[in-house]
Amino acid sequence: MKRRETRKRDSRGTPKWMVTYSDMVTLILVFFILLFSMSQIDLNKFKAISESFQNRMILDFSSSAIPMDNPAEQINHEEIGEQLTEHELPSITDDALEQGYEEDPLNSLLEDVEAYLNENDLNEVITANRTERGVVLVLQDSIFFETGEADILEEGEPFLQEIGYLLMEIPNEVKVEGHTDSRPVSSFRYPSNWELSGGRASSVVRYLIKQFNIDESRFSIAGYGDTRPIMPNDTESNMRENRRVEIIIMNKD
Repeated sequence: MKRRETRKRDSRGTPKWMVTYSDMVTLILVFFILLFSMSQIDLNKFKAISESFQNRMILDFSSSAIPMDNPAEQINHEEIGEQLTEHELPSITDDALEQGYEEDPLNSLLEDVEAYLNENDLNEVITANRTERGVVLVLQDSIFFETGEADILEEGEPFLQEIGYLLMEIPNEVKVEGHTDSRPVSSFRYPSNWELSGGRASSVVRYLIKQFNIDESRFSIAGYGDTRPIMPNDTESNMRENRRVEIIIMNKD
């Protein structure tokens, strides 16, 4: 009998296309790894680079290691660097210093206000402080308003007059904010602390505009109710501190 011929298995290994495909996938993976590594910024290095640009000239005027096609037209980088250093850089530095170290007029204004309050024993009624927004004058409501009302009392008008004289001397915009304590208010005119705080701020602005003819476009009003206390509303003295009107003489910028 004839023996059956057995077919030999193909033992040539992995197909050629598989090798090419794996190389391509590996290259793509390396490419994305490089992109990811370049996207990570070292904060310390970034600050160091930014400081170097601020403290040194942006252009490096050292001679190039690559020769130019026409040596006769090469630029004398050292002379250009000296000219920029002697003429342009000092003027730029002076301007930056003038802008950065210019005296803030509100700082002197705060000193004048504090001196006036000390001379007239008004520190218990009006306090002044400096914030990032400007000079803040804090008026306690006890001398300006009745409880639950927004009409200015006669004994509070002299203090507002002094503030009016002050605002006439400066062009800054002014924001008036009303604040209350956490005790609820419910009346026909003021259903809640929102209306009461806004009404008190409006009364102050209305008085300043009417008595001193200040441009009303300089003013803005906000009523915050009891949402921004400066003290916990747990004692009568703390609640007295929270019932206030703040007059902010805004920064020009």
